[in-house]
Amino acid sequence: MFKKFTNGCVNLVQKYLPDPFIFAVLLTFFVLILGVVLTGQSPLAMTVHWSKGLWTLLSFSMQMALVLVTGHALANAPSFKKGLKTLAKIPKSPTQAIVLVTLISTVACWINWGFGLVIGAIFAKELAKEVKGVDYRLLIASAYSGFLVWHAGLSGSIPLVIAGGGADVAKATAGAVTTAIPTSATLFSGFNLIILAVLLITLPLVNKAMHPDKNNTVTIDPKLLVEEPVVIMAKGEMTPADKLENSTIISLLLSLMGFTYIIYYFIKGGSLDLDIVNAIFLFLGVALHKTPRRFVAAITDAAKGAAGIILQFPFYAGIMGMMVGASASGISLAGVMSTSFVSISNQHTFPLFTFLSAGLVNFFVPSGGGQWAVQAPIMMPAGAALGVPAAKTAMAIAWGDAWTNMIQPFWALPALGIAGLSAKDVMGFCIVDLLCSGVIIGLGLFLF
Repeated sequence: MFKKFTNGCVNLVQKYLPDPFIFAVLLTFFVLILGVVLTGQSPLAMTVHWSKGLWTLLSFSMQMALVLVTGHALANAPSFKKGLKTLAKIPKSPTQAIVLVTLISTVACWINWGFGLVIGAIFAKELAKEVKGVDYRLLIASAYSGFLVWHAGLSGSIPLVIAGGGADVAKATAGAVTTAIPTSATLFSGFNLIILAVLLITLPLVNKAMHPDKNNTVTIDPKLLVEEPVVIMAKGEMTPADKLENSTIISLLLSLMGFTYIIYYFIKGGSLDLDIVNAIFLFLGVALHKTPRRFVAAITDAAKGAAGIILQFPFYAGIMGMMVGASASGISLAGVMSTSFVSISNQHTFPLFTFLSAGLVNFFVPSGGGQWAVQAPIMMPAGAALGVPAAKTAMAIAWGDAWTNMIQPFWALPALGIAGLSAKDVMGFCIVDLLCSGVIIGLGLFLF
């Protein structure tokens, strides 16, 4: 029964899910119409909101692109790839491969979402070379399923933003949060760790149970996954410029300088925000690639995966502009959606309904920073009025943002680029992960 349901989801997505860019364009039209109907604004007014939003996420887009690119480059460092090849020899059956890639991806995404997305896809390709009979689509979908936990991990933008505190946070939350909220109350809180632990156990089992029978399994020829070896010049053939580009000393000194700054930053009481996460992965990559030329090549290769971010972020920023663009009476589409959930909430149900509302909004604003900008001014004051801790409200928004990424193809683009698949190949499996994880996260927020 479970596999029949999975096959139905896979077939549904194969028929009806368009390219992620078309998906973003259709969402743009849908939100414009929805804004006209629910807020009473004219199509021109909604278009003006859209135009004002187009370029509002450029800074955040660069941060996200760097998270992806530096994570990708680090995952492709020789020492990491060697470790992945060794790990790929452990599973002896297709279902064991599915379980292992889910575990590796989940842990890696908890550490850093860009790193996790990339290392999961790379590891899935290594498993496809080693394990016969494993479904390649499910292998990549399982690697992507680990992305569910990114907002509850060390690179989660919402908990890191409120950990910084300051005037910007106070403004974003309409005065509901006036002091910094430490990660001990968000990322490392009891309720968050319980949800993480349950997902870490159940996700691999759910993905394992989805593996198709032999007649429906889609495999890939391992020969298609073999990469061209890196050509290393002989020292006698190098020009002075080549020697500089292949100098291990330059990389060593640069990484030493970078980590001196990082250590100093934390000694001085700095918090774990997006910029310092990027710095850590940047200088780890410099060190592990050993020479500037190898690191530049890894960054160049990684930048290809950021193409979807570069193209689609302005459109999602425009959608966000329409979501928050208010009428003359102060009514916005995001406000209508969020307040409808607030109106049916009490102190006990508010975190659950915040999670569900964030999952809905995430369809239109698939960005942690964008999600925060849209919902924080509404949900954070509402939570405070109901007596819900600000840390829990923030994490409910964060979990909702991560949850529906399972069926929002935007963030799957880097992994799909590495795997050579399209969104419709994996999103059917991701629907099942969405449903199962939604129950776990929702109960976790409600009960704890």
